[in-house]
Parts: sequence; structure tokens; C-alpha cells
Amino acid sequence: MEEKLISQENLKMLVADLIKTNHIVVGQDQKAVGWKRLSLTDDIIVNSKNVPSNLSYKEFLFAKTEPIFYFRNNKDNYDLIEPADGEASPNLDEQKIIFLGAKPCDARSIEIMSHVFNWDYKDKFYNERAERSIVIGVACNHQDEFCFCTSVGLNPTSEAGSDLFLVPLDEKNYALKIVSDKGKEFIQPFTNYLSEGNPKITSEVLAKIKSPEKKFEQAKVREWITSNFEHKLFDKVGETCLGCGQCAFACPVCHCFDIVDEECDYTCGRRMKNWDACQFGLFTLHSSGHNPRETQGKRYRQRIAHKFKYYHDKFSETLCTGCGRCSRGCPVGIDISLILSETKYL
Repeated sequence: MEEKLISQENLKMLVADLIKTNHIVVGQDQKAVGWKRLSLTDDIIVNSKNVPSNLSYKEFLFAKTEPIFYFRNNKDNYDLIEPADGEASPNLDEQKIIFLGAKPCDARSIEIMSHVFNWDYKDKFYNERAERSIVIGVACNHQDEFCFCTSVGLNPTSEAGSDLFLVPLDEKNYALKIVSDKGKEFIQPFTNYLSEGNPKITSEVLAKIKSPEKKFEQAKVREWITSNFEHKLFDKVGETCLGCGQCAFACPVCHCFDIVDEECDYTCGRRMKNWDACQFGLFTLHSSGHNPRETQGKRYRQRIAHKFKYYHDKFSETLCTGCGRCSRGCPVGIDISLILSETKYL
């Protein structure tokens, strides 16, 4: 793997060059609420010590809401009209989307979600954006009681999912690892900002980064779920859960969506794709009035089982990166890693 050195100042100039050439550079906002498209006036700092933002950058690939097509009623038939490029998410159809400073728990998300968006149907909305994306990851120097990346096969220095990977060496310099062919091709025109790296120093820095304690074994959790479908643990959590969906919307890999036809009047309308969540009471409500997951306990069981068993059964991937956003932001303090840890004692 090729390794270079880039200074903080040169990183800022690289980002400025990308913005000037109409690339979309997305970075975590300064208040760690979410991710935004960066402008030339933003203070470009990649801080590996920051807590993961409240929201991931998922919405730049999988829009919260977007039109699939418009329709017009012509009395005897309908005309279908394709949405204009970038209409749902303005400017997302220009050149490349660069995610700057993605911690390993975010960088891995694109590969994980790509399975479901290429399963029985290839979703052009997601795939076109994912194909144009460049992930510049960064080694993570933050951990709190909600982090559990090591429990799902990641760690704070994992390069999985990154095309380029930054390792902070000091306050002014980063090691830049070129991880993928995509990353190598992307950085080629900007080698004037790079100098020769020193892998030995980088290895020493990485060795000092501490990893979160491993809280559970994935295989044992899958086994427990298989044998405990009706366990009272789910009802207990369901009594606390508000069904607000914060966990799903903050998660970098939750991908449930609904498709709704919206009429503007009797002559026209549009078909929309909108984020949805398995924690909502209406998510599985049938038109007959029957709801197979009529309680919050059953809905939370679905969340756990989908993430840690069903998705793995189908795609050999765990639908979780251990970022802790769902627990960190839960208004009633539900901690998914603690729940999974409890299963070994039940």
C-alpha cells in the first residue's frame, strides 16, 4: 500500500481546489450535528478526536426524500416524466462526492448498504452516487461508552471502505494511505500537495490508538436470536422505546424506505421515495388493519434481528458499524450494545 504525507495546510488547499472545480466535498459540521457540503469559507479541519456526529452522511447517497418519477393524467392514459438530474438532492449529480474525514464506522457504511441496493433490483439513485463517491477516512482517536466498533469487526484504525486514509501524526501533518485503485486514480492529479511518507512513524502512531472494549460476539448474538424469538427481553425494551425512529435515521446503514404516490390535483402527481423506519407503528400496518408487529417490543425485536441476523444470513454482513449513534442520541437511553451484551447472560 502506497503512503504519502500531507500537511494540514496542503489538505486545505486540496479541498479548495476540489471545491473550485465543482467537486462536492462533504465534511462533518463544526458542531458535530451532521455532515454538510463544504464551501471555501469553511474552516477545513479533520479532527480524529471528535465524537461521531449525531447524523451520518447517509443522506448524500440515500436521500431522505426524492422523486422517482412524475405522472400526468391524459384522461385515457398517463405520461411518466423522469425527474431532472439532481432535483431531489441538488448538486449531487455533479462530478465526484468526496467524504472528508470519515471515521471507520462511517467509511464502511457504503459497502454494507450496497448489498441491499443491488439485491433483486439495482437502485440507480444510490448506485450512481456511490460510484462517484470518494471516501477519505481518518483513524479515530475518540471512544466513549457508546462505541462498539470492535464488536462488529471494525476498529479505530480500520481502512475498510476508505479509498484514502488519513492518520494524524501531529497537529500539522497527516499520513495519507492510498487504499483503493479508485483512491489512487483520484489523488493522481493532486500529487503536488503530497510528499514522501514514513510508514514506520505511521505504524508507531497507529499502535498507540486504543480500541473500544469488545462487548459481544456476533456469532453468539445470531445464535441467541435464532433460539429466543419470543424472549421477554424484547417486551422489556419495547416498554421503554418511544418508537421515534431516531436510531434508524441517525444510523449510517439503516435503509428502510416507503414509496408513496402524491397527487397535486386530479391531473398530475409524483411517486416519491421517503425514509421510513421499522420502529414506526405504521411500518407494517396492512390495509386490512392487521399489524403483524403491533407492539413496540416486536418492532424492536425486528430492529435487532434484522441488523444482527437477517442481513447477515442474506449478505454475510452485519447491518451495523458500531458507531453508537443510536444509543448516544436515544431520548430514553436505550443502549443497543448493552442489550446485545445482555444476551450472553440470558
